[in-house]
Amino acid sequence: MRLWSLHPSYLDSTGLNAVWREGLLAQAVLLGRTTARRNHSQLHRFQNHEKPASAIGFYLLKILEEASSRGYHYKRVKIAFPAENIKHIEGTRGQLCYEWDTLMMRQKTRNSRKSEEVVTLKQREIVPTPYPFFVGIEGEAEPWEKLHQKI
Repeated sequence: MRLWSLHPSYLDSTGLNAVWREGLLAQAVLLGRTTARRNHSQLHRFQNHEKPASAIGFYLLKILEEASSRGYHYKRVKIAFPAENIKHIEGTRGQLCYEWDTLMMRQKTRNSRKSEEVVTLKQREIVPTPYPFFVGIEGEAEPWEKLHQKI
C-alpha cells in the first residue's frame, strides 16, 4: 500500500489508479470493513488523525479531483466521508524527498513522458509539493520507510 504524501499531479495514470484503489482499501480498514492490512504503516498518519474517516475521505476526494481533471471517471459515491476541508497532517520534508525518489524510479520504467515532465517540475522546486493536507516540516523520512528499506 502506498498513500503518497506527494501531490497527486505528480502521479502518472498507473500511479493515480493505484492510489485510488489503495485509498479505498485504506478507507475500508479505517471504517472497520476489513481486517486486511489494518496495521499497515501507511495508515498510521490517518489513524492518528482526530477524524480518520474524514481524513481518508479528503485524501480520496483530492485523488478524484485530479483524476477528473485528466478525464477519468472515478465514482465519488465510493468515498464514505468526502470531507471538503480537514485539519492538516504533518509530514517531513525527508518523507517527501524519499517518496519523490521512489516515484521517479517507478515512473522511469513505466512512463518516461510523465517522468520527464515531473523531473522538469522538480528542477524548479527545492522540495516537491505535498498532498493538499500534508504540511511539510523538517525531518527525515518516516521511520516506517526506513524499516521498509531494510526488508
